[in-house]
Amino acid sequence: MASTEAAHHYHFDITMTCGGCSGAVERVLKKTDGLSSYAVSLEAQTADVYTDSVPFDAVLEKIKKTGKTVRGAEADGKGMGV
Repeated sequence: MASTEAAHHYHFDITMTCGGCSGAVERVLKKTDGLSSYAVSLEAQTADVYTDSVPFDAVLEKIKKTGKTVRGAEADGKGMGV
């Protein structure tokens, strides 16, 4: 998924130590209806999500359910509490 033309951009800093970790985050994002696109980087330990309709908190909870630690996040360039 590569389109970045969406109303909202969410950026997450996530502790991911292996391909299984990043794969788990990718799987929950893939199953999330309403996302325009997303990109997960094991190397940078980040996930970028683009959507027109899914609230930030809903995406954050999906990522947290993988058991990965979310160290920080931004919604549309604004720092968010995690």
